Amino acid sequence: MNLTFSDRISGVKPSAIREILKLSTDPGIIAFSAGNPSPDAFPVEAIAQITAKVLRENPVGVLQYSLTEGYPPLREALKTWMDTRCHALREFDDLVVVAGAQQGIDLICKTFCNEGDVILCEDPSFIGSLNCFRSYGAKLKGIPMDGDGIDLALLEEALKTTPNVKLLYLIPNFQNPTGITMSLEKRKAVYALAKQYGALILEDNPYGDLRYEGEDVPTLKSMDEDGIVLYCGSFSKVLSPGLRVGYVLAHKDIIPKITVGKQCTDVHTNILAQHICERYMAEYDLPAHIEDLRVLYRKKRDLMLDSLAKYLHPAVTFTHPQGGLFIWCTLPDGVDMMAYAAEAIKRGVAVVPGTAFLADESASSQSFRVNFSTPSEEAIVKGCKILGDLSREWIG
Repeated sequence: MNLTFSDRISGVKPSAIREILKLSTDPGIIAFSAGNPSPDAFPVEAIAQITAKVLRENPVGVLQYSLTEGYPPLREALKTWMDTRCHALREFDDLVVVAGAQQGIDLICKTFCNEGDVILCEDPSFIGSLNCFRSYGAKLKGIPMDGDGIDLALLEEALKTTPNVKLLYLIPNFQNPTGITMSLEKRKAVYALAKQYGALILEDNPYGDLRYEGEDVPTLKSMDEDGIVLYCGSFSKVLSPGLRVGYVLAHKDIIPKITVGKQCTDVHTNILAQHICERYMAEYDLPAHIEDLRVLYRKKRDLMLDSLAKYLHPAVTFTHPQGGLFIWCTLPDGVDMMAYAAEAIKRGVAVVPGTAFLADESASSQSFRVNFSTPSEEAIVKGCKILGDLSREWIG
């Protein structure tokens, strides 16, 4: 069979993470490559009770077609959440429920970007979003990061000199893959630059509630006096990724266009899953559940940081994230990172090569990403020792 695929999809490579995750199904592999919530993180009993209740009391309502914008009580609950918890709701804002933040990112790109338009992003950045942008024919321009977020001087230079910049894509909290959190001062400066040069900010915040130390930093959306920030949130890391429920908060003139784009994609987000999220917010204590997650993940993060410090060669550096799910490790110059990652898999540990997260797919990286939420505590220690032994063999 002779198949000719579209230019849009032909140039998009499979996600390196998803390919590596295939290896993670092998019980003999320690999956530092995943980004999944811990198996202990799900409120299974509460979700089972809610599901049984809504199917008993309102079966047609959760089995029939529904509104593209989302289940109205959930939309209102999310607006209240964004207003009271994040101080990020303006009179000009509205909200649409989407099938996870990934769909929100896809719909925003679909809404604003023509082929050849430029999207600025942190470098490195989340591979799922980068591939989404590539699928629409957008050009990616990566901006290197400092310890407190994107490099402001290089960002301004890119905004000033690059034609057709449509979006600035940012993960300000516990960034994937680096774990870096953008400082308050830098957030204010980024917002000012975007406003000055007429760029929209796409703020992706799936990890913001998972803070284990330090003080919360206001979202970019909370600074948005001009309607230029589009905010993507999700239940995936605080309730369940399998439910596939997220949301986009943006200016009310933008939401109808996103809604039309969603109608063309899937009509509406799973309505049973929306009811589950709304009922959990209404009848259970979501902030208390988030605090339990913080306790769970803080312990695992600390264990991985301690184990990396204990076992890795001193020349290998790594970030100390204040929250989120990831740590970014960097090998010294002269060590072949891709070969190191390949050898690690042979020895039973899967990590994600840093090249997967770069805006320029042909660029090289000395870094790799590890995750502490998915593996058990025993696996964290064992995996770090394997990586450490390997590093000491290769670095000497």
